[in-house]
Amino acid sequence: MTDAAATSPAFELAQVNLARLKFPLDSPELKDFVDALDPVNADAEAADGYVWRLQSEEGNATDVPVFGDDWLIVNLTMWRDANALTAYMYQGRHREMLARRREWFDRVQEAMTALWWVPAGHRPTVAEAEARLLHLRAHGPTPYAFTLRTSFPAQGAEPVAFEVPEDLGCSV
Repeated sequence: MTDAAATSPAFELAQVNLARLKFPLDSPELKDFVDALDPVNADAEAADGYVWRLQSEEGNATDVPVFGDDWLIVNLTMWRDANALTAYMYQGRHREMLARRREWFDRVQEAMTALWWVPAGHRPTVAEAEARLLHLRAHGPTPYAFTLRTSFPAQGAEPVAFEVPEDLGCSV
């Protein structure tokens, strides 16, 4: 085994969070949010432990459909571990954006954020993220989908087969 193989992780942490917009993305009310997207994403990409993020040709994911709802936006990222994700979330520009989230996004009752372990190198799809969120909403935190408050270790985090029932639907 090479040194790189000995130190490379077997798993990476996937993170999805959704937000329900209060206003259209091109509205004056969301100007500060939209203007901050590129700098905040650049900060993430420079953060220790950052691995990957979903983005469209626009450079962000605000135009990527999620749950068939035009008022939802998705953020789907990969991190080395929960410590790296947490360190990024609660500092600098991202922390400033979190402090203002109620100006731009509706408060919802159901889980809008989920974490799960994937084999290193795997890049989850939006459909996979939707399934993880639905599982978290239906079953609470499990090794399949969990939260920062109730997390699970990566060991044995082999993917679990999960089918989203046709009648489960989504009320985000």
